[in-house]
Amino acid sequence: MTATLVAEDVRRSYGETVALDGVSLSVDAGEVFALVGPNGAGKTTLVRALTGTTDAEGSVELFGAGPREVDRERVGLLPQAFDPPARLTARELLDYYAGLYDEAREVEAVLSDVGLADDADTWYENLSGGQQRRTCVGSALVNDPDLLFLDEPTTGIDPAGRRALWDLLESLADGGTTIVLTTHDMAEAHRLADRVGLLADGRLVAADDPDALVAEYGGESRLVVETDADPAALDLDYPAERAGDSLVVSDVPPEAIGDVVDALAAAGASYDALTWSEPDLEDVYLELADADGHYAGGRRERAAVADGGGDGTGASEADADGAAAEGER
Repeated sequence: MTATLVAEDVRRSYGETVALDGVSLSVDAGEVFALVGPNGAGKTTLVRALTGTTDAEGSVELFGAGPREVDRERVGLLPQAFDPPARLTARELLDYYAGLYDEAREVEAVLSDVGLADDADTWYENLSGGQQRRTCVGSALVNDPDLLFLDEPTTGIDPAGRRALWDLLESLADGGTTIVLTTHDMAEAHRLADRVGLLADGRLVAADDPDALVAEYGGESRLVVETDADPAALDLDYPAERAGDSLVVSDVPPEAIGDVVDALAAAGASYDALTWSEPDLEDVYLELADADGHYAGGRRERAAVADGGGDGTGASEADADGAAAEGER
């Protein structure tokens, strides 16, 4: 497939704070690429670099041209922070943004797409937070872009509105629109994205199909049993350990849950409840980024460091996105 976006060794610093540390990626036509990562990882700075709204070292091409030379009719952008005039209605705002392009979509169609047909004549300041965000999404769609950048598009949107927006983005991607989005919602990333990239310390530390990332970094399934049973007294074929008031049994397939229940019964142990869960993108996130939002490496990498097989580095300047925002003022 033809790459719509190609970025190589993108770097951006603000004083001594490293916001982007050599990010390289490509996104194919019609692909949805989701960027996830801790606050301060560099997600917003990367979107700015890819769209030419901030200077950066390295190379970025959109449709084979630099981000400041590309035909702007082909690109849509929703920034994370967007504050349109409060005393205009949703319809007036979209009319205004549509007027910035030679060819734009019908405003009424965009209002319908983002679920604002019934509130189109309400002042922006009187819309709910979720309705305001949907208006902002609409402003990025009026030019019918071939490449759409969305920085946390569903922030503040209620669950029903979020799912409606997911349906819209899936429809756009099915129609050939290339989408790059940032999100903290792992369910959103897993549902929408063909590939997910995890950014930490300004580096793209992993990028792949969501299921492949879960298989590589998500860990094992877990069966949590509320019981005081001693794992040593149970005849189990799976690793088990105490965790507070519960017994945690790892790597149990769902069809083997009955075997664990039988083992508890055979040992004369009772239980109050049990919960089985399989790993997901949130587990990948927690595996690769530590509590402070720095790159932590996978289990194998950390084990190598503990054994003397690595240098243990990986942390960079804190809150790079915050410094980026300060540097852009």
